[in-house]
Amino acid sequence: MGTKGARAKTAGIEAAAALEDTLAPLGVTSKAMFGGHGLFKDEIMFAIVDSDGRLYLRADGTTAVAFEAAGSTQHMRMPYWEVPGPVREDPEQLAEWAATAAEVAINSRR
Repeated sequence: MGTKGARAKTAGIEAAAALEDTLAPLGVTSKAMFGGHGLFKDEIMFAIVDSDGRLYLRADGTTAVAFEAAGSTQHMRMPYWEVPGPVREDPEQLAEWAATAAEVAINSRR
């Protein structure tokens, strides 16, 4: 792997570890997968951290509206949206958005 690839992988690892710490009160765990990391609550994935450290949260038809209004983009064709910078930088707001995304993911399994 070249230097650029190593930096990107490190960015994703560091971001996932930091998010796991920040979201620990929610019972979040992370797992390396597909070159990035998945964030899980109750063993259900509700977020993706890509190799560049970008965070995407699970959304549904209702919650995707908030992401769109904040100027976020969808992760390919998957139901995950990038977390806006101001939300990511505010631990309380990030926890709220993450809790909502976890509920969306859990409800999608029912």
